[in-house]
Amino acid sequence: MDHPSQPSVRHFDHCPWLFADGATEEQRAAQRVVQRAVGGDTGIGERCYVAESAAVFPDRLRLGDDSYIAAHAYVTGELDTGSHCTLNPFTTVRGNVVLGHGVRIGAHTSLLGFNHSMAPDRPVFRQPLTSRGIRVGDDVWIGSHVIVVDGVTIGDHCVIGAGAVVTRDLPAWSVAAGNPARVLRDRREVRGVGAAPAATPDPSGIRPHDGRTPTTRPAPDPEPGAAAGNPQPAPHDRRAVQMAAAADTEAATAAPGKRPDDSRTPATRPAPDPEPGAPHDRRAVRVAGAAGAEVADLSGIRPGGDRTPSARTAPDPRTATLAAFADTARDQAAGLLDRCWDGERYVDRPGAVPTVRAHCDAVEIADLLLGAVPEHLSAEEHIGRLSGLQDPRSGLVPEFGEPLPVADADGFIGEGAALYHVLCVGYALDLLGPGLPHPVRGVRDMTARQLVVRLEALSWGTGAWGAGAWVDSLATAAHWNLRHDDGGDNGHGTPESLFGWLLTRADPWTGMWGSPSAEEGRLQVVNGYYRLTRGSFAQFGLPVPYPERVVDAVLDHARDARHFGPGRENACNVLDVAHPLWLCTQQLGRGADGYRSGEIHDWAERQLATVLPRWQDGRGFGFGPGAAGPGPEPGLQGTEMWLAIVWYLADLLGRSGELGYRPRGIHRPEPARQGIAGLS
Repeated sequence: MDHPSQPSVRHFDHCPWLFADGATEEQRAAQRVVQRAVGGDTGIGERCYVAESAAVFPDRLRLGDDSYIAAHAYVTGELDTGSHCTLNPFTTVRGNVVLGHGVRIGAHTSLLGFNHSMAPDRPVFRQPLTSRGIRVGDDVWIGSHVIVVDGVTIGDHCVIGAGAVVTRDLPAWSVAAGNPARVLRDRREVRGVGAAPAATPDPSGIRPHDGRTPTTRPAPDPEPGAAAGNPQPAPHDRRAVQMAAAADTEAATAAPGKRPDDSRTPATRPAPDPEPGAPHDRRAVRVAGAAGAEVADLSGIRPGGDRTPSARTAPDPRTATLAAFADTARDQAAGLLDRCWDGERYVDRPGAVPTVRAHCDAVEIADLLLGAVPEHLSAEEHIGRLSGLQDPRSGLVPEFGEPLPVADADGFIGEGAALYHVLCVGYALDLLGPGLPHPVRGVRDMTARQLVVRLEALSWGTGAWGAGAWVDSLATAAHWNLRHDDGGDNGHGTPESLFGWLLTRADPWTGMWGSPSAEEGRLQVVNGYYRLTRGSFAQFGLPVPYPERVVDAVLDHARDARHFGPGRENACNVLDVAHPLWLCTQQLGRGADGYRSGEIHDWAERQLATVLPRWQDGRGFGFGPGAAGPGPEPGLQGTEMWLAIVWYLADLLGRSGELGYRPRGIHRPEPARQGIAGLS
């Protein structure tokens, strides 16, 4: 039972803007239950609220961060919203409706994104439904008791007066009212002065595909129905304030209580790095040993992203730590490889069975840290053993002691160790020189139609990681096949068909493929994104779609305590955040002005501060806790992956040069192939 002075659930249902700051933990838990109970294909962002009394029965729902559905709203069909969208009490949204960012919908308003046909040959109730959908831009205020009918597009920054019936498209910046609604004026018009200049800066700082997520809660809407002949909705971030001040001072100050978006500018900046060439006392900073000894001020980085200032002339303790870590890893590389050599073959860790991947991990570690091959075999012997594992007819590599995988109807396999062997054996042989001796014939011979059928059949909804891993293997096989010329097609058509499908299926809300779940959040989607883009866009040197949205989704996932709480980080989960962030920053720009760069910088610092002490002398890194992977015992897989992760984290911070190594195999940052015909 709520405390008498504590707002009740009924109170929050009707005033959901109070929930973020006023709810108890018990009420927050109850709200999570309500959100999980929403049916259909549903994805609900951070700090959202769905009223218990609302009737929300969607086929598909994407509710952006800081948005709410208030009491007695009625939602069916397909609704996609940006951030800071509000469906006030008794709102009806049906059919196919897409809202941009910062859309305010007053009480009792209806957005009806469907219709009946009305041919005279049969009763209306027997007519089929049609749907052209409703599209609403960014920064739109729709007053109370408004009706918007199917097929209408409302441009950015529009304001629609109470009681209007919108039957036609409205251009951006319109102020409209009436039945049928007509444009009364342009919002940028300053009364008595004339129109503002046509060239206007980005009015909201929030575009349909960049998904910025402010950390402050928006102020409650004004009274539903307030929109009329001269309404002035408040801007919702700094650039909106600047725009409004330049174009319409009255509009900029009309709605009190709104605060500018402050989530993208860190309050502190890192101290300047030392001058290039500044000495580092590497002996002064050593990583933790096998006993887990605590290292004083290991990184100069405090959990939570605070940075320790230093004088400009003093060496930066963080870069000294990276250099010392890399020196230690190089010094101990030969010993940890010895530890995982059983006299005949490589094992991931002592006591484990030999695996193909363990041999490949050994090759990768030796190349990364020593610039050489593992000394247990000569280079020719390494090449001979790994090349001999590939079946000449299929091009597949089975696990030791296991039969050759049986191909599916389209000629390629769907699961199993052989899928990853396309990557690890291929790149191990690439590091050793010759590459895979035979093409992967199932991928070489697959038709475009077969590929599309297979892609459509993958478990994107419930197993996005597995779907992404399959694409990674297929794309990597296509990359190896392009090196062969045996008279066949060699998979030349596979990349074009693959990228065509991927580019048309990427979700513009997240930039990803697949859907989150209540049980795992975005884990499957983000991890699948890493595998998919590693083998496709990154490997072929092509830009990923919607990079801002990817950054938003990945940073949101990185806050999920189920996967990134203290002691819960494993190599897969950290790599699958670090690589997408790194990949997208290559497109969006790096440095202080890059997209959400402060948050990316802080996250990378915290991860480095966490991972470097986990190195165990003579043993390397363990993969990490959890059911996935080999577990916390140090071994080749954990060491190979974390060495690459450390490089990506350091490079996000602009400090990877201190490591003195750069991945060249599976986790190489450079494309293995520069584009493909028609797409590069």
